[in-house]
Amino acid sequence: RQRVAIARALVSAPRLLLLDEPLSALDLAGRLRILPYLERLHDTLDLPVLLVSHSLDEVARLADRLVLIEDGRVRACGTLAEMLARLDLPTAHGDQAGAVLDTVIAEHDPDYRLTALAFPGGRLTVAQHPAPIGARVRVRILARDVSITLEPPRRTSILNVVPARVVELARESPAQVMVCLEAGGAPLLARVTRRSADALGLHPGQAVFAQVKSVALS
Repeated sequence: RQRVAIARALVSAPRLLLLDEPLSALDLAGRLRILPYLERLHDTLDLPVLLVSHSLDEVARLADRLVLIEDGRVRACGTLAEMLARLDLPTAHGDQAGAVLDTVIAEHDPDYRLTALAFPGGRLTVAQHPAPIGARVRVRILARDVSITLEPPRRTSILNVVPARVVELARESPAQVMVCLEAGGAPLLARVTRRSADALGLHPGQAVFAQVKSVALS
């Protein structure tokens, strides 16, 4: 039904497409069917799309810029990557807090069924992706899936380790700290315990290594 409604709207050749909570009435299976369709629209249409959503997952997959509205007023606006990494905003906290990276497929490893994604901060290794080399792929990295070390780890099962710099820290609770990192100009978030932050002596400007345990592909 949603796809039919969008198709009807596109027939009239609009100058702007407004999607107001397009997935709110769908169950999980329905959302998983429609999201790829919306992503294809985003990638192929030469048409501005205004998406209204309360779902951070939808926003992370579909948006390029984000306007955060609270109590009917604009609280902040900017690129999606910048907004998700701002520790003064609620988007950088909670269970779904994380960063988005726009990457390019650099290499396929058919033997191990892996794909290497390049971004300004280095490379990420993910499960094999069907797109060809050179294709653009957006990835989402949740803060809970990033850990921090002061030295390059040796003999670890974690494939993704990138050099980074601490930008900012914010205490989320008496036990946890959210750390904003920068890797080659790309923002990352890491949620660590306050004890770990103190033990590592984390502070703005510090050089560290980010260990990425899991990468979600859009």
